[in-house]
Amino acid sequence: MAKNLQDTVTLNNGIKMPWFGLGVFKVEEGSEVIHSVRTAIKNGYRLIDTAAVYQNEEGVGKGIREGMKQAGITREDLFITSKVWNSDLGYESTLAAYETSLKKLDLDYLDLYLIHWPVKGKYKEAWKALEAIYKEGRVKAIGVSNFQVHHLEDLLKAADVKPVINQVEYHPRLTQKELQQYCREHEVQLEAWSPLMQGQLLDNPELQGIANRHGKSVAQVILRWDLQNGVITIPKSIKENRIIENSSIFDFELSSDDMEKIDGLNKNERVGPDPDNFDF
Repeated sequence: MAKNLQDTVTLNNGIKMPWFGLGVFKVEEGSEVIHSVRTAIKNGYRLIDTAAVYQNEEGVGKGIREGMKQAGITREDLFITSKVWNSDLGYESTLAAYETSLKKLDLDYLDLYLIHWPVKGKYKEAWKALEAIYKEGRVKAIGVSNFQVHHLEDLLKAADVKPVINQVEYHPRLTQKELQQYCREHEVQLEAWSPLMQGQLLDNPELQGIANRHGKSVAQVILRWDLQNGVITIPKSIKENRIIENSSIFDFELSSDDMEKIDGLNKNERVGPDPDNFDF
């Protein structure tokens, strides 16, 4: 269990990844994303998660460089993730997409590269490309995003390299217990996107009650619940006070009763697309 912001989990290939980081989905390219990334790194964050489709990789790269300078750290101290978009899934096109992301981020390598969505008939070929980049030592780890159990089963049958991560929508209204159990059994680390359900849970009375008892915010309670469930989490924020607040979750612990109450809020409810039914 993570004790501080720089604590890591060891992935199935031996690479260490921070438990907690910054996501930049829908953070605008330019000064907004540069500020967000720089501020997070300056305040102790070491995991930054972006994607080609977010169209902010150049700004993320600038934020990384400015943040490293302000924090007095090197590239090796950071863990940077990006993802290949659906229109680039295919062997050659995935290889090209990786190069494009590196160029935009102005980095020599990524720590983690993910297939963003399980597009039917395309993700296995893309996975072969990720395996090639990985075997060449040009990326530290490879994984997937939004994969359900049956997608993982299908991929694992054909894979030479096991995914280290499955990044999925995960929050108290979508606890994904079956998927989490499957990932645990197959040593695939679960990572949460949209952990705060895009703000929809912040006025939930049950969560508010737990937060009040601990003298914490609802957001902090949810993010702590992620970690205590063994799930990496990457909340998004562009405000410095919120970036600091989100990460101030290492000085309290939820009881088993708290954890059960939060688990009980599950309604299998998504704010994002259904991985079994999307058309993009």
